[in-house]
Amino acid sequence: MSTAGNTRHVAVLGGGILGVSTAVHLLREGASVVLVTEAELASGASGRSLSWLNSAGERATPYHQLRMCGIDRYRTLFASDPSRDWLRFDGGLHWADTGSDQDTVARHEYERAHGYDSVLVSPGTVDHTPGVSRDALGPVAIFNPGEGWVSLPHLIGFLMEEFTSRGGELVTDVGTARVRVGDGRATGIDTDGAGSFPADAVVVACGPQTPAVVAELGVRIPDASPMSMLVTTAPVDHAVRAVLNTPRAAVRPNPGNTLALDHDWYEESITQDADGTYSIPEAVVHELADEAAGLLEGRPQLSAASWTIGRKPIPGDGEPVFGELGSVPGCFVAFTHSGATLGLIAGELLAGEIMTGRKHPMLESFRPGRFA
Repeated sequence: MSTAGNTRHVAVLGGGILGVSTAVHLLREGASVVLVTEAELASGASGRSLSWLNSAGERATPYHQLRMCGIDRYRTLFASDPSRDWLRFDGGLHWADTGSDQDTVARHEYERAHGYDSVLVSPGTVDHTPGVSRDALGPVAIFNPGEGWVSLPHLIGFLMEEFTSRGGELVTDVGTARVRVGDGRATGIDTDGAGSFPADAVVVACGPQTPAVVAELGVRIPDASPMSMLVTTAPVDHAVRAVLNTPRAAVRPNPGNTLALDHDWYEESITQDADGTYSIPEAVVHELADEAAGLLEGRPQLSAASWTIGRKPIPGDGEPVFGELGSVPGCFVAFTHSGATLGLIAGELLAGEIMTGRKHPMLESFRPGRFA
């Protein structure tokens, strides 16, 4: 339902996929929107996300359903222009440690039980995932044909074209920002570097900083955000199309014939420097690149062109946090580990709640009030 005649002024805090998606969906619904970011667009978690589009493995039914809707929105976008090199649906390939074959089979059976497309493969039957070394593959692996990947910086750039054409206002490099409260409700955003932005409603979607921002409002959202790193390789000749999730490296294709790499085994090697930035020994980065190279046919030499480090947003109970704060009306929160998969659908549903005042049933399990 269109609400274009009911103009609302909304301030969105956060320049990642959740903030940008919500801002664009609000503009589509007729709101006046200012998007405020601490630094540049996609400079936080969205810029270092593997951004694997999936609902693999075991999770609660409402979470699975929301993720499947998220994938559906990406499929619609993909169908509008299948030639885009930053959004693809070529499946996902997963295998665990050699001693976990029973766990892999159990995961496959669970996925099949609720209709998730899941195929058991072995080194002799992995022909439908080109570019993968048969020697590296575990004895038992799972291929999920319906999965895909997106480059979030490219997607954010694409959405921002619409944001600008619809009259949205973008303010970057504002530094520290806070939700302004008046008469018991959110009334805008105050920043250290760019002044204040009055609004009828506020959206807090600033990744791992979200719990700290709402803590100033007296709202507790448990935070389990770990350290993470995303490595982007130099261009390399490869045939990989699927996202690979393996015991020592996760790999996905990336625009420009590059690859994106991550994992979690090196978290303890990341240190925080005196200026608040993070660093990791280059030897660890090269080790990850070597692990990834061993997964690829012909074992090409992979060199790290760049890497980014920061906290990966994960709520304390692992479940997404979406919706209005009960104690601060007018302040809405978007905080989740699955920001890539849920990016489009979460922005759509949150914008609908802000513009209509009606709560969407698919977000009911994920309200911030569950931590009260």
